[in-house]
Amino acid sequence: MDLGIAGKAALVCASTGGLGAAVAHALAAEGCRVVFSGRRGALAKEAAGRYPGCVGVEADLGSVEGALALHAAAVDAIGPLDIVVLNGPGPRPGTASLVDSAAMGVALTSLVLVPQAIAGATVPHQREQGWGRILAIGSSGVVAPIPGLALSNTGRAGLAGYLKSLATEVAPDGVTVNMLLPGRIDTDRVRSLDAGRADTTGRSADAVRTESEAAIPAGRYGRPDEFGAAAAFLCSAAASYLTGTAIRCDGGLVPTL
Repeated sequence: MDLGIAGKAALVCASTGGLGAAVAHALAAEGCRVVFSGRRGALAKEAAGRYPGCVGVEADLGSVEGALALHAAAVDAIGPLDIVVLNGPGPRPGTASLVDSAAMGVALTSLVLVPQAIAGATVPHQREQGWGRILAIGSSGVVAPIPGLALSNTGRAGLAGYLKSLATEVAPDGVTVNMLLPGRIDTDRVRSLDAGRADTTGRSADAVRTESEAAIPAGRYGRPDEFGAAAAFLCSAAASYLTGTAIRCDGGLVPTL
């Protein structure tokens, strides 16, 4: 299928590794002019160098100021943005009963305020031109809170509420706003969570993974390229009537419709 996005200008936040990298590579393979970004600027530039028209930008998404600086650098590098993929590192694990205000503030900044700032800076151009895609990489915790990830559950649910509201406002202008919710995709982040659970329970990381895989109807962890392909479709011309949604890419893990 021709996704109809060759030549589009795309920013993928936090795309030097993990799911962000998978999405950035998928969009670049479709012919988008992608800004790869992250704290590891050399890695961003290396990844971008594999594709014509792509650039790498060093960025720190720990604050709204850093987010707006990344947006400005991306526009300066490739022009006004047709596609923006909102992404960032997940906050540390922890239970709801032990969360403190400082940690919650950090989580809400990275998971709500930072993506909102980038979306808010992007949408005016997209509305004016009558075409745009805003896609956030979320978590299955948006629809089924994950035990031990209270900060992530809270922040990502807050972002989901904002994006649903935004989607309704900009839909008449040809701009779609969606979330893509990963289940257990085989990334460094998931392997780190498995290792943490292994330490807590006194089991091996392999045993934890085997148990997790048994709970997934597909019987395995997802591959990053599978997630990237789903994201590229949601950013495509073919997905023009798909907006205001939170779609799971989880192998059937979450037992809800």
